[in-house]
Amino acid sequence: MAVVSANRLELLQIAEAVAREKVIDRSIVIDAMEEAIAKAARSRYGAETDVHAEIDPKTGALRLSRHLVVVDEVENDAREVTLDQARRYNPGALVGDVISDTLPPFDFGRVAAQSAKQVIVQKVRDAERDRQFDEYKDRIGEIVNGLVKRVEYGNVIVDLGRGEGIVRRDEMIPRETFRPGDRIRSYLFDVRREVRGPQIFLSRSHPQFMAKLFGQEVPEIYDGIVEVKAVARDPGSRAKIAVISRDGSIDPVGACVGMRGSRVQAVVGELQGEKIDIIPWSEDQATFIVNALQPAEVVKVVLDEEADRIEVVVPDDQLSLAIGRRGQNVRLASQLTGWDIDILTEAEESERRQKEFAERTAIFMEALDVDETVGQLLAAEGFRNVEEIAYVEPGELANIQGLDEESGTEIQARAQDHLARVESEFDAKRQELGVQDELREIDGITTPMLVALGENDVKTIEDLAGCATDDLVGYTEGRGPEATRHAGYLDGFEVSRAEAEAMVMAARLHAGWIEAPAETAEGDGEAEAEASDTPASA
Repeated sequence: MAVVSANRLELLQIAEAVAREKVIDRSIVIDAMEEAIAKAARSRYGAETDVHAEIDPKTGALRLSRHLVVVDEVENDAREVTLDQARRYNPGALVGDVISDTLPPFDFGRVAAQSAKQVIVQKVRDAERDRQFDEYKDRIGEIVNGLVKRVEYGNVIVDLGRGEGIVRRDEMIPRETFRPGDRIRSYLFDVRREVRGPQIFLSRSHPQFMAKLFGQEVPEIYDGIVEVKAVARDPGSRAKIAVISRDGSIDPVGACVGMRGSRVQAVVGELQGEKIDIIPWSEDQATFIVNALQPAEVVKVVLDEEADRIEVVVPDDQLSLAIGRRGQNVRLASQLTGWDIDILTEAEESERRQKEFAERTAIFMEALDVDETVGQLLAAEGFRNVEEIAYVEPGELANIQGLDEESGTEIQARAQDHLARVESEFDAKRQELGVQDELREIDGITTPMLVALGENDVKTIEDLAGCATDDLVGYTEGRGPEATRHAGYLDGFEVSRAEAEAMVMAARLHAGWIEAPAETAEGDGEAEAEASDTPASA
């Protein structure tokens, strides 16, 4: 094909057809054609020649030119031109300017034509991939419909119309099968750029797939009157969904169930018969957890917010129902609420309470030198350790049935003497280990903790500053209630990761390894400049 013989309108018609077929902008196709023609022209005029092709987007007129740099002395004829030669084209040319020299038309050879075709195909393919990525990345979190194109090693390739997605085997609902040509609904959860083009990842086992299905089936959810707060799924078997209504006149559970269960059954049918528990969400965590464990009945709930754990007491005959088959019910309830849940029967809880009661009674008898009756009175009143007795309001002990004011004062004095003795013992041990007093200045560090640090060769502020967070947690691990009850520290002194991190940072600040953050903006410019020049040794 000769460049001069190419119909001007034909170039635009080709660009229009390709752009329409691939759903990309026409200007991208024209740019690809210009680059392809320029590449073909270089095979005629030389690979080093800076050839440019321009297609008028309105008329289709094609212009070939080469760009030359104006220089004093030519070193490369293909890219440079002298000032005298340049002024033949442009009398006002100066050294360093770039002039454009129009090239005559030429005939494409077979190789040049094939090369130009490859450039156009590649450019159009890249543009199509960019269009697919931009289109589907904005649809993450939606349910998409498609046709099964093929099945490869359990992975389902889905034709989405203007893209191709994949439902990996582990994102399928167990035991469901698809064949080429089947319609499939799935949840679009990720789109990634890869060398072979954008990869669209779909899922049918994702918890949000069920939530989005309810959004399609329940108008109240679509309108925002009912909100899905949490979802937990065991794909293909059972699921729990927590909902709340923003309108007091609308029951969120009833809205999701629908007339005679029509709405929930539509979702169950799409999920291959997966059983769904619809649960009312509550701001009160204890109430929410009780709801999440349905259909089991709950007698009592005990929250441990520090450890993010919760103990649930159920009747003896409800234990298997609360746990569920292979722990399914409690596992889903835990995922739904975000709490680690321990299930106890009333008998187990009673046995544990009796054991703790006996242990506390024994501690009080030994530490306070009182008889069993008084020890039981203190344990029954809810005191957990000697420290609580030592620092409680004096009148509270006198109000315990069986104790008078004099007895309460005496017991509190004994508790304080015991703690002072224990503190002295730990302090002597600390000094024996060579742990420095300055470590006491770090918030949260107690004398028993100093002993634990000294046993691990952490004896100075610098030693603590050089500790990793995991190291500090490990040093106090196992120093819980069982290890310290003999001393009256019933709760022990195990350090959490957050506490350990705060202690290490405080030690680094105290040691001067890092600068303290400026408290006020005024007058802190110089301090910030100095801090920026000081390397952190952490």
